[in-house]
Amino acid sequence: MPIIDEATLFRMAGGAPDPANVASVCAGLEMRGRAFGLAQPHQLACYLAQLLHESAGLRHDREIWGPTAAQKRYEQRTDLGNSAALDGDGFLYRGRGAIQITGKDNYRAFRDWARREWRRAPDFVAEPDAVLLDPWEGLVPIWYWESRNLQRYATAGDMEMLTRRINGGLNGYADRLACYVRVALVLLDRAPGDITGFQAGAGLEADGIAGPRTRAALHQVLCAQPERGRAPAGAPWLSALLGAVLSRFDRSAA
Repeated sequence: MPIIDEATLFRMAGGAPDPANVASVCAGLEMRGRAFGLAQPHQLACYLAQLLHESAGLRHDREIWGPTAAQKRYEQRTDLGNSAALDGDGFLYRGRGAIQITGKDNYRAFRDWARREWRRAPDFVAEPDAVLLDPWEGLVPIWYWESRNLQRYATAGDMEMLTRRINGGLNGYADRLACYVRVALVLLDRAPGDITGFQAGAGLEADGIAGPRTRAALHQVLCAQPERGRAPAGAPWLSALLGAVLSRFDRSAA
């Protein structure tokens, strides 16, 4: 049993997620989710809620580029490792993946992390679009989660601090909370909109409004749940996928 299967993630996402993006998130969780505590339901709920918002319900795996005025400012964001010159770094290192990593420094850091585990991982600085290939697309949000120590906020169910650490502010906060509630309900084997049913079962006023008390109760119940899935015995299909991707880059480098 996986940490999360594709059918379940489809229910959480709502709307019309891209099946390839759904598959990437599930595969990344199987490869490295357990190592970083994401098989724990309360951690997983926070993680998936943030990914769902950042990717517009897993419909997008790269930043939609205008460029807007805000995007133009990325061109000279030296604090993100981009060049001070007007040389296209803002667009080249635009947001990619379900958590939208941005800036040359992040692509470099993800490359170095990946190569510590998989020596032949692509050079994401030289080929940033390689982030969009599996298994890397599913691994990049896990790297981001671990590298920023976001587990500490998920442990406390602190969606506000998670949002601030990921976004730098509270953009889209209401949607992130709505995603959290939907994910949490599905993890508890309820319909994604069954707020009233959960409230009634938890001894809360069943008003259908997922306010702070309801979210706190969801977090408490999730904390009491056992880890999801079980460690795969070899996961041969994941090994085959990784081998195929690495071989592709070996051939292109030859």
